[in-house]
Amino acid sequence: MRAITAQLPGVPEVLVPTEVPLPTPGPGEVLVKVAAAGVNFIDTYLRSGVYRTPFPIFPGSEGAGLIEQLGDGTEEFSLGQPVAWANSLTGSYAEYALVAASQVLPLPPGLPLETAAALPLQGMTADYLTRSTYGVTRGTQAVIYAAAGGVGGLATQMALAAGARVIATVGTADKIATVEAFGVEPSDIIVLGAMSQLERQLPQAILERTNLAGADVIYDGIGQTTFRATLAALRPRGMAVLYGGASGQVEPFDPQELNAHGSLYLTRPKLGDYSRTRQELLDRAGRVLQAAVSGDLVVRIGQRFALTNAVEAHRAIESGLTQGKILLIPGATTWDTPNQ
Repeated sequence: MRAITAQLPGVPEVLVPTEVPLPTPGPGEVLVKVAAAGVNFIDTYLRSGVYRTPFPIFPGSEGAGLIEQLGDGTEEFSLGQPVAWANSLTGSYAEYALVAASQVLPLPPGLPLETAAALPLQGMTADYLTRSTYGVTRGTQAVIYAAAGGVGGLATQMALAAGARVIATVGTADKIATVEAFGVEPSDIIVLGAMSQLERQLPQAILERTNLAGADVIYDGIGQTTFRATLAALRPRGMAVLYGGASGQVEPFDPQELNAHGSLYLTRPKLGDYSRTRQELLDRAGRVLQAAVSGDLVVRIGQRFALTNAVEAHRAIESGLTQGKILLIPGATTWDTPNQ
């Protein structure tokens, strides 16, 4: 089968299509024919060496497809069953992926495989951020960065559905319409690309929209370039939720800064700590997948790339210009840029 590999950490060009043996599922494992693999920022962190891991690597954690083979002890599943996953054993940038049965997510009827591939990691991340890390409720003043992106767009919809007021940021003005379509008030959308002094202007913009009180919570997936602004824009005892580093990782800082800004809370969460049991995983995934089927959650596929164009997919996600989810399609021979 064909799979994407990286022999050494580096730029996107280290991702190379390679012929590898078809894996065989062992006990408690299933082999899935991949219909689509999700591309996420964590994939770029692993590829570039920001997150240290032994090389060579087979990238990609997330995807969806049809079960091809069953290992022993997987009787709850069936051949041909449509499933998704947030973690694979062999890498999801491939024509086939091994997935531990404990990580397999059965799909509700009516959910397209490409939509399912876009949801496990980003959808469950948005769910735990807005439901568990800081549970937004009616009246919460929540700031969500990159609200036209994958996690940001889903988190924005979830926060609004819970009754929160969302102050959303976008990188460029062409993304405003996307966020307005989610239900964010136009006056609550901040364009970061229009700011020449982000550390000063972003807190000012957030404080102006909260009558100088500051936000209850800020969901920051940008990291290095926004972190100081995040701390400055929170109310006393507000929470900074740093869940990613699209602009780079945050440098070490003095915890006394949290004190100086009003006894702030800071957390750096990850999905694995919010899906520690099989039941928690199924509950969180079930909410997200069912919301996509019902239409309560709009899932935007921003770009689709052929599996062999993984390099272009990583360039796209690192550009900061994308909207919605990026997918790799093993059966495709070209790539396109639809918006839906």
